[in-house]
Parts: sequence; structure tokens; C-alpha cells
Amino acid sequence: MDLSKLKISGVKDPWKAGSELGWTIIDGAHVEESQTIEADVAIIGTGAGGGVSAEILTAAGLKVVMIEAARLKSSDEFNMAEGEAYRDLYQEAAARGSKDGAITILQGRAVGGTTVVNWTSSFRTPEQTLAFWGERFGVAEMSRAEMNPWFEKMEQRLKISKWAMPPNANNEVLKKGCEKLGWSWSVIPRNVDGCWNLGYCGMGCPTNAKQSMLVTTLPEAMKGGATLIHSAEAWTLQQEDGKVSAIQCRALDKDKRPTGVTLTVKAKTVIAAGGGINTPALLMRSKVPDPHQLIGKRTFLHTTTFAFGDYEQTIDGYYGAPQSTYSDEFVWRDGADGDLGYKLEIMPMHPGLISSLTGGFGKKAFEELSRLPHLSSAIALLRDGFNEQSVGGSVELNEAGEPILDYPINEYLLEGAKHSHYSMVEMHFAAGAKRVRAGHSLATFCDSWEEARAQIDELPYEAGFVGLGSAHVMGGCPLGEDESQCVVDSDGKFKHLDNLYVFDGSVFPTSLGVNPQLTIYGMTAKNATALALRLTEQKGLAERQAAEV
Repeated sequence: MDLSKLKISGVKDPWKAGSELGWTIIDGAHVEESQTIEADVAIIGTGAGGGVSAEILTAAGLKVVMIEAARLKSSDEFNMAEGEAYRDLYQEAAARGSKDGAITILQGRAVGGTTVVNWTSSFRTPEQTLAFWGERFGVAEMSRAEMNPWFEKMEQRLKISKWAMPPNANNEVLKKGCEKLGWSWSVIPRNVDGCWNLGYCGMGCPTNAKQSMLVTTLPEAMKGGATLIHSAEAWTLQQEDGKVSAIQCRALDKDKRPTGVTLTVKAKTVIAAGGGINTPALLMRSKVPDPHQLIGKRTFLHTTTFAFGDYEQTIDGYYGAPQSTYSDEFVWRDGADGDLGYKLEIMPMHPGLISSLTGGFGKKAFEELSRLPHLSSAIALLRDGFNEQSVGGSVELNEAGEPILDYPINEYLLEGAKHSHYSMVEMHFAAGAKRVRAGHSLATFCDSWEEARAQIDELPYEAGFVGLGSAHVMGGCPLGEDESQCVVDSDGKFKHLDNLYVFDGSVFPTSLGVNPQLTIYGMTAKNATALALRLTEQKGLAERQAAEV
């Protein structure tokens, strides 16, 4: 199958259509003079948290302004080209990483946030995770039973259901290997509607099948009268009398550079929804009250390892739904706070992405990549944050005020990485791979499970040697009722400013153990609905009082 000549037609770009209908869209790159914009609610970020809250608050009759640093790019411009997508739709052009360079971080930078480029996997938060949050951080009214109605609501809204098509050959590997070994496995729920099964979810969906915020909640908010300001980075929060009085935004040109124009947004209520790393950075730049110095601490990644299997048959792992099978065999094997557990999934095999992971250079790199049609890559999402030895990373600011994530790699994490390599390599051989290589800079392809296991036994498990990445950034502004550990209440309200809320993955006290988008959707739907009720009641009361006067 060759998609290079695929013609996609008849797909309506919702943003071009909306622009013709008069949606209020402000392109920061084209704003020539500084100006002030006012609203009932200002939402910083348009990803999972920002998109869901925008739809709910606009539907409640509130005037909403959405602020997004990225440029607006939508389905008419998505062409399944890796280079363009990484440059335009990812933080730091897909080059974001930890401070020491040991962990690569794929995080979206788009109108619609990471929901535009993720691989559509949508899981409810595990009961073990929510119970742990309640016990250790005092998170209230967020048990699995209390959250299920909100998960169901968002599953219906975003067409989330188990993938009905057969898995592609890449995901079939995990199914076969798990069945051969007697490990549990299942089908991944995906947020898609009429999916063409192309496989290029990470480059933006050109058919609008992926139910990202770009084609669902954001257009609905715009229809309801919301305003989108894109190419404008919320840089600082001005504060007065214990509240956020204004948001100072830097207009950015098409090359993401500040133009010198300032957009000031004033709103009665402010929602930070920039995601892990960016939301803590905004609060730190703004010097918001932080009596326990918690902001930016306990940032988690689901630090991810990988292993390649080389198969005799063609895999063509760059085509078809990128993730459709998973195994939770090892996630909770030693309890929530025991040894580091991990979820097994499969990653798509796009050339640019895979070439950055295979490593090496010259003839060796060429020979490995020449096998790309026959390669499959398993990944393991390490469930960090549940053990006292797993404290995550810390967001810092460089001299320019930009965020950096310092994520120390300790023995606890490295031991988890090693065990995940054992599991993935064994799974590949059980699935029929002829050769397998662990994601380690000194590992080589091995011809048998026994050989590979002996090699892993002898490899040095140290930072820089083990291939580590992440597509899930969580924490940095933990929520809960325990003020000594948390900066946000269970309802999303920032504890130390009266009109500031945080609705994104930065509020997670730990990682999840599953891909995070549905957790953000459900938590935001719950908290934004409660906020909308409070704000409309306050607005109605103020209007009645004004009428009486």
C-alpha cells in the first residue's frame, strides 16, 4: 500500500467553513498594535482540558476567550508528512527533551493541543490510581464510581469505543505474543468516527475522523460565540487582591518568534490548560503564590522504553491504526506502590520517528532502517509516581523564561526499564520474530530469547544508555485537599488565587498507568460543569442586582 498518491477529497475543514461564517479568530501574527480583550472566562490552551472546558462554559452562556500559542492549522493542511508535522504541530519541533537529553518528549503544540497528534488511545483512569490519589493526596469525589458517568459522557461525545477493525500487522504482534505466553491483552478504545485506517494519526488527521478538540469541542465553542486567539503565548498572569487581573500574551510570528506586540486578556475567571510543563512554567514565570514550593515538582512522564522485533513477513507498521492492542500484564504486578509496573503497547513505525530511536550511524544505521517494512516496535509505559523512589521531575525556567524539565534517572526507574526490556523481547520472540533488539544503545539484534536475555543481563543500565522517551506529560500542579502536597483543589481551583483554575494533565498527583487523554476529558468535564454552574449563578445574581439599581 502506497499512500503517497492517495487523494483525499470531500472532507470539509471546519475552521475554513467557520471563518466564512464569521467566527471570531484572531491571528496574533497579524496583530500590529497591542490591545486588550475582555471576557467572562479566559482559557489558556486548547488541548484536552481547554477544549472540553471551552465547550461547556460557552454552552452555559459565558463569554469565552481561548488563548493558544500555536498557529491554527487544520485538516486541509494535514498531508501526512512527518517533517512538516513535527515542525508545526509539536513542542520544540518534536525536539523537546529532559534537561540532560536522556528522555525525548513528544508533546503537541497545536490548536487542539496533543489531541491533534496523539495515537487516539482512550482509557478510563484505573481504579488503583484514583484510590491511591484519594488515600495519599486527599483527592475528593473522584473515585472510579464517581468518575464513570463523566467518562461515559465524554466517550459518547468523542465517539470512543474499542477499535472494531482487525489490528494491523504491527499490533497483531502484541496479540500473538501475549496469547503464546498466556499474558492478558485487549483491544484499545479509540476516539475516532469513520476512521480511514491510514495510520498517520501523529501528523494530524486529514479526514477529520480523529475526534480531537480541533474538530469537536473547539468548533462547538466557536459556534456558541467563543473567541480564539492563536499565535499568542500566554506569558504571565498579572495579580491583584488575590486574583488574576489580566493575562499578558506575546504575539508570535509564523516562525514562533515574539513580534513585540502584547495582547492583554482580562477575565473574571482564568483557566490554565497548557498541559504538563507549560502550565507550571506559566505559573512560575508569573510568581503566583506557592507557599510550599510545589509548582513544577512531581512532573511525571510514563517514561517509555521500547524493543524492536525483526520479522520475516512484511509488517508495514506505518499503515493502519497506530495503536489497537495492549497488555496490562505488568502494570500492577507488585501493587500500586511496589516495583515499577508498565503497560505494553505498540508504536507506529514511521521512518523519521524510528530512525531517531534505532540510533547508530553509517552502514549499521542504514542496514537496520532498510529492514523497516519488517520491523515492529513494542513500547512499555512505566507507571511513575507511586513509590517514594519515584518522585518524577521538576520544571525549571531558563534565562529566557522557557521551561526545562529536569527528570533524574535513578536505579528504581532503570530497574523498571530493564524488566520491561525482558518482557518486550520475550513477547517479540513468542510472536515469531526472527531477531529482536532491546532499546539500549549497546544492544544488538539477537537470534533467540535465551541470547537476548543473556545480553540484557550484561548491559549497563545507566542514564544515556537506555533508550527513553515519552508522549505523556503529567503533574507539576497536583490536585487534592492536602495543601502540604497539592496546589489545586479537587475541583480544579488553584488554592492561592481566587479566580484561577487548572484543567489539564498537570493536576495529576502521579502518572496514570494508561494513556491520559480520557482522564483529562472526564476530570475537566466534571470540574468545568461545576464551574459553569457557579459562574452562571454569580452572573445572574450580578445582573439582577444591577437591574434593581
